[in-house]
This record gives sequence, structure tokens and C-alpha cells, in this order.
Amino acid sequence: MPAVTVSDITVLPRISDATHLRARRIKSITTAPQGYEGEGFPVRRAFAGVDLAELDPFIHLDQMGEVEYAPGEPKGTPWHPHRGFETVTYIIDGIFDHKDSNGGGGTISNGDTQWMTAGGGILHIETPPEHLVMSGGLFHGFQLWVNLPAAKKWSPPAYQDVRAHDVALLSTPDGGSLIRIIAGELDGHVGPGSTQTPITLIHATVAPGAELRLPWRKDYNALVYAMSGFGFVGDEQRPISMGQLTVFGEGDAIVVRAAQQQESRSPQLELFILGGQPIKEPVAWMGPFVMNTKREVLQAFEDFQKGLLGSIPAIYKEDAKRPDILDVHNAPTDMQES
Repeated sequence: MPAVTVSDITVLPRISDATHLRARRIKSITTAPQGYEGEGFPVRRAFAGVDLAELDPFIHLDQMGEVEYAPGEPKGTPWHPHRGFETVTYIIDGIFDHKDSNGGGGTISNGDTQWMTAGGGILHIETPPEHLVMSGGLFHGFQLWVNLPAAKKWSPPAYQDVRAHDVALLSTPDGGSLIRIIAGELDGHVGPGSTQTPITLIHATVAPGAELRLPWRKDYNALVYAMSGFGFVGDEQRPISMGQLTVFGEGDAIVVRAAQQQESRSPQLELFILGGQPIKEPVAWMGPFVMNTKREVLQAFEDFQKGLLGSIPAIYKEDAKRPDILDVHNAPTDMQES
């Protein structure tokens, strides 16, 4: 699991001692079901079974892989539309290409992040590069959907690369955890990602037996997903393992401890930690569109059919195919409202 690593964690800035802060209590622990994304790569649906109100301002989170592809097996997604939110793709292992109808795009690899603001509407595609398709190899990453408030749902589309070497790297006071801030702020330290909705996004690695105690903003929700390894959450010491999401309640600090014994293939506890300021607006979600009302979602479908969400750039026409938006991301075809 390369992502971003350091040879000497003791030289990193350290977060404040949070032992005096009130630990957030555990509201729920859920296990992500497994499915398939796009043209067939395996995913775990991290938010499945959790009420959208508990996730706000987040909508959707997939752990993509970890999978070792044989030559010819790597897969991506076809061209497809989005409106009303932001997509965040974080690659731990492997390589992914992004192209969109707004002219944004690039290639990301170990520890890089692509941040796309769909806003009022955009088409994009995410695929492994041709040389990776030919050779095969390890692939592992996440895709997160971050909601936009009504006032920003019609903002112009935008794209940004967050490179691995730009993430803010910190350690805990005892040096037992490596903290990578991809976006947002933690204890006065700021990550490079520019967010439309106030959030904090972290990848943390916790050594066996070590405790991670993060000071956390009171006005943010708090979610911790275990991408690999074994551990315990909260002062309640509830057990967690790979593929499980913890929703925390109120408090001042997130507490996670890594189990002393870990598997050889996952020698440390790897965590995807996120939280944000709840938008507290109605959510209407169907397929690739996240709006405030059912009427707005249906309008997005109509606008896509009319070609109003953008067009595929001519240089990509040869490898493009018209997406069936009801199959995009295997999102529910029934309207979700909250």
C-alpha cells in the first residue's frame, strides 16, 4: 500500500495531545457490501445501510479494489454525466486517467487525488491507461461524492489535481500514526484540496497497538472507514475490521486504536477518515444526479438527453460510447429523497 509514506515519521509535525478532549461516542458500525462498478471492477459500498442524514454532506463512498489484475483485465467507467455535487477519486495503488467535457483531466497514481466539481453539469470518464490494461497490476482506491448546497449546485464545472507530494503529513504525539491530510483542516494544519463544501479528508496509518486520537471540529460529522487491518473505535473500544464504517456522535475527538495483532498482508490499520459541515437541505438522488428536489433530478435527465451537460471532446470520440445513465456507478434507479 504505497500511497504516501515517509522514511522517518519522527521528523513530521505532530498534532496536539487530545487526551483531555471528550471522545465522540459510537453511533453505528456497518459492513460494506461488495459489488461491481462501471465496466466491472470490484467495489465495497462503504455508506450502504447508513441514513443520508448521518452522512451529510457526503453522499456516496466506494472502496475500489484492492485487486490484482491480470493482463487485459483492468477496467474503468464509460463516459457518463454528473450534476449537483463533487467527485473525489483517491488512488492508493495503481494508475487512473480522467477526462471530462470541461477540458479537465490528467493521470493520477499512488497517493494522488482527482477532484471534480460537476456543478451545473459535466461528462467525464475514468479509465486505467492502455499500458496498465496490457500489463495488469495492483489497483486500489476510493471514490467519494461530496454534496453541494443548493446555492452551489449550478456552479461552473471545475477540476483539480491533488498530488501526493502536496498532502500535509503529520504524526501523533507518540509517533504511532501517519496522518495524510488530503483536504480540509486538522489541528491548524491544512491539506491542499480546495473544497466547495467545508470538509476534512484524511488517510491515516496506525501502527499495531497504537492509539489515534484526533481533535475534531464540533460542527463536523465524523466517519471512519477501515480499508484494511483490525482495530477498535471510541473509548468504548468497539472492534472494527476491513470494510467497516463507523459513524461517530457528538464530541471533540475521534478515537481509534489498532489491534496489537495484524495480518501479514495488512501489517497496519489503514483508515479513511472524513467529516464535514452538514448542509441540512433536502436531498433527491437518482443515478448520477444529486439535487434538492425530484423535479430537479428529472430535469437533469432531460438536460443530459438534450446534450446540455456538455459534449465529449472530439479527440476522445473514437473510444467513447454513449452511457446508459441508469447504470452509471450502479447507483439506485429509484429516487432517494431525504
